[in-house]
Amino acid sequence: MIQLSDFISADNVACGIRATSRKRVLEVLGDVLAENSEEVSAPAVFSSLHTRERLGSTGIGYGIAIPHGRIEGLKTVLGAFVQLESGVDFDSPDKQSVDLLFALIVPEDSTEIHLKLLAQLSLMFKDKALCDQLRLAKSRQSLHDLLTKWQPLTNDTTTS
Repeated sequence: MIQLSDFISADNVACGIRATSRKRVLEVLGDVLAENSEEVSAPAVFSSLHTRERLGSTGIGYGIAIPHGRIEGLKTVLGAFVQLESGVDFDSPDKQSVDLLFALIVPEDSTEIHLKLLAQLSLMFKDKALCDQLRLAKSRQSLHDLLTKWQPLTNDTTTS
């Protein structure tokens, strides 16, 4: 299992963000990632996430979305997490508005790691107890700690 702490720092976590649209959330994610990386710009991240989102929603249900994309020339995997003050429409399969988002940006040729990380994030966000804690957290450090210290479930407390 890949350690989230390898590609998401507390600086790439935002708590209690106000946003009223999917586009604005993607812009916020671009800003967060660009602010803390010399490898990417906010417009490049936004473009990558927005392009992928146009192919189909990255909302996975239960108020969670995992926007993801690729950027040519990127050398490392980048991640950002945003907890929204209130949910926004993400055209999720369950029609529930999204208030927790984990953005993932990978190098253009990193298909295997990209798919492994998406699978890991999907598994992580099926943990209802974790999602409840993420929604209640009041600081970026608390959110970061919850994300990076999470371990796979040993009993059935999933959201499904």
